[in-house]
Amino acid sequence: MARKRLAVAPDNAKGTLSTVIAGQPEAISSILKLALNDSITYDKSTKSGGPNGSIRFSSEINRAENSGLQSALNLLEQAKKEIDSNSKGGPISFSDLIQYAAQAAVKKTFLDAAIRKCGGNEEKGRLLYTAYGSSGQWGLFDRQFGRTDSDAPDPEGRIPQWDKVSVQEMKDKFAAAGFGPRQLAVMSAFIGPDQLATEAYLASDPDVAPWVKKYQNSRETVSQTDYEVDLITTLTKLGCLGQKINYEAYTYPVKKVDLSKLKL
Repeated sequence: MARKRLAVAPDNAKGTLSTVIAGQPEAISSILKLALNDSITYDKSTKSGGPNGSIRFSSEINRAENSGLQSALNLLEQAKKEIDSNSKGGPISFSDLIQYAAQAAVKKTFLDAAIRKCGGNEEKGRLLYTAYGSSGQWGLFDRQFGRTDSDAPDPEGRIPQWDKVSVQEMKDKFAAAGFGPRQLAVMSAFIGPDQLATEAYLASDPDVAPWVKKYQNSRETVSQTDYEVDLITTLTKLGCLGQKINYEAYTYPVKKVDLSKLKL
């Protein structure tokens, strides 16, 4: 059997999506919500749903809970064309694409925060993020590629309209996917476009309030360590719910080298 190595799909996706998001930062909140809504359909009691790319189907993206997310999906579909055109290991799945886009979006928010802490100096901000930020915590997330796309929409009724439900209903939805108040608090930026307004609403619940305060305090520190590490951990778990990862996805046979033809 020919030996294989990782193809360029994930690495190419990383660069392409980072460029796309840098050019359209206003899309970040929609991309984060797209990733959340594709994943939070997971139901741990039936072990169904989850980050399977089903949100790409028109019957799912057009549901009330996904209102306003079509433009984010369109943006990622355009990015996918570029990624696939340069991939030696085949097209990237929508499920991987959406989670990778969320990672790129989160990384930008972390980097932007570091730059702000350096008075807007981009060079110093990048140095701060690289030296003291969370960039080294993405290792497990980066190894979780190889999700298989669903061939049908996920069942209706598994996602609430986040801006129209109580915090208790949000807690119940997160609990159905295997998460608690801590994860709900750290995912605040994924729930609504105004993170502070979302957190103020979440803090009305006594179970969530301590975690909201913890992460707000963390974001005031130089490195945001607690907030960033917990968000990365939660996003990594969210992006794998119910999925069997094919670790050989995007691989291809290594081209053999005929040593007899080499000039020594």
